[in-house]
Amino acid sequence: MTAQTTDGDAVLALNQAFYRAFASLDFAAMDALWARHLPVACLHPGWTLLMGRETVMDSWRALLAGPQPPSIHPRNEQVVMLGDTALVLCEEVMPGNVCVASNLFAREEGAWRLVHHQAGPLAPAAERGPTPARRLH
Repeated sequence: MTAQTTDGDAVLALNQAFYRAFASLDFAAMDALWARHLPVACLHPGWTLLMGRETVMDSWRALLAGPQPPSIHPRNEQVVMLGDTALVLCEEVMPGNVCVASNLFAREEGAWRLVHHQAGPLAPAAERGPTPARRLH
């Protein structure tokens, strides 16, 4: 097993932990996943850009304070290793809705930590499967 495979597996496990924390309204688990010293940012669907650990964690504290855990789970996860950073692209499945998400992880003091999360609505056609590549220009 190569270091890249091991790192990829570790990042995918952390990505799963992110969605478990979200689905179980576990702020302590969510907080433990995010970087402490590296810059962090977050783009929740429909929100403005959130920058800085305190601001990002305040947003998660508010989201996870709800009375009912959201039914959310990732699917079609793909990891792209980029040295000491890793990008996980996936779909977030919720009742009646699918979002597309990117989660960026980076090594901080030898451990993988979340530094960016972005999610937004997935176009209805995309929910039916991949579309052929199109030329934009």
